[in-house]
Amino acid sequence: MRVIICGAGQVGYNIAEYLAREENDVTVVDLSRELIARINDELDVNAIYGHASNPDVLKAAGANDADMIVAVTQSDEVNMVACQIGHSLFGIPKKIARVREQAYLQPEWSNLFSRAHMPIDVIISPEVIVAKDIYQRLAVPGTTFVNIVADGLAHMIGVVCEEDCPVVNTPLSQLHNLFPDLSFQVLAILRKNKPIIPDETDQLEVGDEVYFIVDTNHMKRVMTAFGHEEKEARKIIIAGGGSIGLTLANLIRQRSKSVQIKLIEQDKERAEFLSEQLENLIILNGSSLDKDILEEAAIENVETLVAVTNDDESNILGSLLAKQYGCERAITLVNNEAYYPLVGPLGVDAMVSPRSIIVANIMQHVRRGRIKGLYNIRDGFAEVIEAEVSETSSIVNTTIEELNLPHEVIVGGVIRDGEFIMPELTFTIRAGDDVIILASRAQAQNVEKMFSVQVDLF
Repeated sequence: MRVIICGAGQVGYNIAEYLAREENDVTVVDLSRELIARINDELDVNAIYGHASNPDVLKAAGANDADMIVAVTQSDEVNMVACQIGHSLFGIPKKIARVREQAYLQPEWSNLFSRAHMPIDVIISPEVIVAKDIYQRLAVPGTTFVNIVADGLAHMIGVVCEEDCPVVNTPLSQLHNLFPDLSFQVLAILRKNKPIIPDETDQLEVGDEVYFIVDTNHMKRVMTAFGHEEKEARKIIIAGGGSIGLTLANLIRQRSKSVQIKLIEQDKERAEFLSEQLENLIILNGSSLDKDILEEAAIENVETLVAVTNDDESNILGSLLAKQYGCERAITLVNNEAYYPLVGPLGVDAMVSPRSIIVANIMQHVRRGRIKGLYNIRDGFAEVIEAEVSETSSIVNTTIEELNLPHEVIVGGVIRDGEFIMPELTFTIRAGDDVIILASRAQAQNVEKMFSVQVDLF
């Protein structure tokens, strides 16, 4: 597949890295010579300097033969025009654009991106995606990672095993004997920042971050089995009133009327704007690093602080201060991957990686086949893919055991006739099944080779 990526920032770089690893023909376009040089040095892709919406530049990038254009520059308008030119002048079949400005996405302007006007197949709104990810974590307290899969029939959950975790030092093979009526499966473990795809003999240790898939109906009881019985927060502080903070506040208000929200914003004009947009919500003008502001927000009575400013250091330090002053839990937005290993040991309960979330969302649309969902675990050390098995698949009427999957590839669940099933090795896959598969980053390409042609998963 030939793909043009407009924008060589963090998101563009990571998409290029994913696609290049899977032997696609990738060309990256950017106006920064420094970023272009970095990509040429580090990735097996083409990278050219130029304006992403310039027809001559797109032609030089191979637009005449491109299968897809992914526009993720810092400018919404450049992204939209690049897709328009890709369609009108070069006939590129699939067009994906990142659009931040919410005004473009209002329902009253929904016709803007129709085929007759600006034919963009997929609109990615980073702030909305990240805000929804954080909201899911708030809805399932005690988690480090949450994704709803199988149209809500199941959840992918990440939790930390504390000292009081009942299943610590228990072989994974015994979990189903201990909880025979609960439908869940451990898929991955992060131990001292080292990813592990476990087998049945492995045991969980104190401090492990464990990722499992669980039937939604059994989620609360499985959380208890892992030592997490936290109640959903009713008092929340959002530190940072940018697009993510505003979107998150609206999500919480729409879905949880009884939750008390306070929002801290340092910029005075932005704080005034927020007070107009968010009626009956307390807006505090100041910094989450200011003790007086935290005391004014009654931080000692707050259950969860969500730090989503555009400064990683402020988010991390603000989270630590909030917990020191009595806040029970902190969810922290971190862009710089250099900080990832530090967040857990410092005491931050959950880290949100916008880059990882956005890349996974885009890759869901980039991958070929009947993909229904794709989720990255902890910045991409493994992928969880939800996909439909086609009628012509060679694995129809084949058991899980007969697939002979490598160790780092796990079938985590199957959806059949609206029911989530935790399959045994003797379970037979049928046409129309939705299969949820975990694959380590090292095995992701091998999984695609195994299934792309025959199974049409990828």
